[in-house]
Amino acid sequence: MKQISKFLAVALLVLATISCKKEPKAEEQIIVPGPDTTTVAQYNRIISLNGAMTEIVAALGQQDKIVGVDVTSTYPDGIKDSATDLGHIRSISIEGIMALQPDLILAAADEISPELEEKIKLAKVEIKVFNREFSADGAKALIGQVATVLQAEGALELQDKIDVGLNKVVPLPLTQKVLFIYARGGNNLMVGGVNTPVEKVIQLAGGQNAVSDFDNYKPLTPEALIQSNPDVILMFTSGMESIGGIEGVLKIPGIDKTNAGKNKKIIAMDGALLAGFGPRVGKAAAELNRKLAENAK
Repeated sequence: MKQISKFLAVALLVLATISCKKEPKAEEQIIVPGPDTTTVAQYNRIISLNGAMTEIVAALGQQDKIVGVDVTSTYPDGIKDSATDLGHIRSISIEGIMALQPDLILAAADEISPELEEKIKLAKVEIKVFNREFSADGAKALIGQVATVLQAEGALELQDKIDVGLNKVVPLPLTQKVLFIYARGGNNLMVGGVNTPVEKVIQLAGGQNAVSDFDNYKPLTPEALIQSNPDVILMFTSGMESIGGIEGVLKIPGIDKTNAGKNKKIIAMDGALLAGFGPRVGKAAAELNRKLAENAK
């Protein structure tokens, strides 16, 4: 009998313990983050030190976050009205950058100096430096990389627009030799050699660079003009305007001895469009292709 009483006492104690337990309130429950929980950096004050990157940020719907740009950032229209122009990247100071209180800086590896990059890092400002490839695939890659940094949607649509433009490029009846002249007034004329962004657009458009014996740029000389004998002269619109328009181009010593000069085959295009290698590179190739087709008639 004593054993039965002891058993009943134990049973009653267990039941009492169970009945006293309460479900935890919602605010008392501990929620363990799952494996997909991430912290996304939010950037509200962006400085873009490259025209193509400025175009990409704006096209991804974040133009309102751009507080500073470099001199090459001329698109979209009005960007210099809403963001501070810091000037040429080679002359931008850390003081000018920090005055804008940025939380993100975008730059190209082939443009920003190691000294400026180091000063930005020492100032504890996040900087993303991108390697660029001057090709359609390179432009698409840059779009994807910038979109990833900004955690922005819309990269695929921008990349598709490049293909839409390239699909408008048509075969030309003949391959024309195109000479790109960079001008900043009549006393500062440079010729574009191989491995420049403009050369790559010329090739995408179905043309051929008239120069093949040097890299980058070198001063223009009458001898070099006559030797290259281009079928077409290509310039930035701003550059051609700086030397007096088409008539000014035709007065460049040696131009009159070339096929381009004799036939007055001169093309001017917006600099940011022609050399930017951003979201509009397909459009640039299609526009140059159309102009070359017209010149071939």
